[in-house]
Amino acid sequence: QVQLVESGGGLVQAGGSLRLSCAASGRTSNFSSLSMGWFRQAPGKEREFVARISWGGSITSYADSVKGRFTISRDDSKNTVYLQMNSLLPEDAALYYCAADKAPVLRSRPDYWGQGTQVTVSS
Repeated sequence: QVQLVESGGGLVQAGGSLRLSCAASGRTSNFSSLSMGWFRQAPGKEREFVARISWGGSITSYADSVKGRFTISRDDSKNTVYLQMNSLLPEDAALYYCAADKAPVLRSRPDYWGQGTQVTVSS
């Protein structure tokens, strides 16, 4: 079992930046073999995909709504994945979830989920 703990959320003004972190623990001896990613859910909306990164970090992909503003990265030596969020918009406000998957590329229903970290963007 893998546990995921997100951090870095908070309140930021529109146009500002935040960096989310997700630390994995538990059976993480093969963290480098987990694909990782982020989803988000705003009030009254369904959970949506934000970004993902493959084993080894060679493949990344993003939702169209965040392309060019968000960057996902991973540090396998720290069992941690990051989401750098720049030029934040009010519509980016949501509960952000970290996810991990045993598949090479994160699926729509990953194997593991974190509890989420709240991002609030003031206009």
